[in-house]
Amino acid sequence: MAVRVGIIGSHGLGLALGVHGRGESHTLETPFGPHAGPIITTEVDGVPVVYVSRHGRGHVFNATRSPYRANLFAMKLLGVTHVLATGTVRSLREHLQPLQLVLPDQVIDRTYRRPCTFYDDVAVHVELASPFCSTLRQVLANAAHPNGPTVHTEATYVCVEGPSLSTRAESLLYQAWGGDLVGMTAMPEARLAREAEMHYALVALPTDYDSWRPLPAGQSHEDHLSQVSHHLQLVTASGAALIRRALPRLAESRPSCRCDSALAMAISTDRARIPDEVRSRLRPLLSRYLPPNVA
Repeated sequence: MAVRVGIIGSHGLGLALGVHGRGESHTLETPFGPHAGPIITTEVDGVPVVYVSRHGRGHVFNATRSPYRANLFAMKLLGVTHVLATGTVRSLREHLQPLQLVLPDQVIDRTYRRPCTFYDDVAVHVELASPFCSTLRQVLANAAHPNGPTVHTEATYVCVEGPSLSTRAESLLYQAWGGDLVGMTAMPEARLAREAEMHYALVALPTDYDSWRPLPAGQSHEDHLSQVSHHLQLVTASGAALIRRALPRLAESRPSCRCDSALAMAISTDRARIPDEVRSRLRPLLSRYLPPNVA
């Protein structure tokens, strides 16, 4: 199968990659409502990509309301096979410093208000022991520049519901659980990508330390927020640079994972009992596994 890369991130990531105002803009119908904003098909350094801003133009969707299902379903309609995503996080560990980059390999899902599956009408149980694609994570790790920011290749991402950030007690609890980063967007995005049989990896962008760590002596809350805003611009640019270096390597990558066949043993519902309406609505996701004579 030919590789087609989707990129999910902030408007700032799109600016850093130079995708805005270029290529073709798409608005697609999905069974899960509108996607977050126009989906752009363009090229980054000669590599075709499909880009969507997770929170929409102007950051109109918070992390809970972001249309994760519509975003990924629309990418599937456009033939995306590999998804590179970015997301801002706060660090739970001293050694994971702001402005470094992190490729998480595990996630703890603390969300509870978001639709978390494509398959409300079918019993589908994908394997999620390794929620981020090992093949994509290796490509990203190999693309790290020796003179660039440190790229950490292992971390557990604690995905919280938001919209508020952690209390200090919560932050200490997440540390005790083995969490390394705290953010709001990795789930259900990673699970949905697996359900759609797309390779998915996240470049986490630490802007500051979570609330377990007191502010430095003499730093006001206002000064801290100003520093975080500056860090966000810098670390987003670093994340974009890493993705740029990784893109040409993807076509040559050899999968060491089973992301693209995640549904092979995951559909529990008797095929004969899946209604025609569901088959039609979810055809881009399920057509490989439905008997041809009834699809």
